[in-house]
Amino acid sequence: MQSAPDLLHFLTVRGGCEYRVTALLRAGRGKKATVRELGTYHLTARGEQVQATGPSGQTRTLSHDDFLGVFGSYAFGPAEPTGVMTDLGPLFS
Repeated sequence: MQSAPDLLHFLTVRGGCEYRVTALLRAGRGKKATVRELGTYHLTARGEQVQATGPSGQTRTLSHDDFLGVFGSYAFGPAEPTGVMTDLGPLFS
């Protein structure tokens, strides 16, 4: 599992490529701790913005600060590339 700041850095380094991640919410402590899946998100970083498509299919464009504000309390499963590229920059960098 990775935190929201770690995921944001991961996405920013690979800008333009879409990744699928599962948002997780930790609750409780010790033996009673649980991890609940909140849904699958498709995320793409493009410069200073992150495009996030939620489980409902609604897409929002967030600044880095907004992304951390919305997703800061979540943990995320491994990021899997979807093969969708929204920017050709990574091909020519």
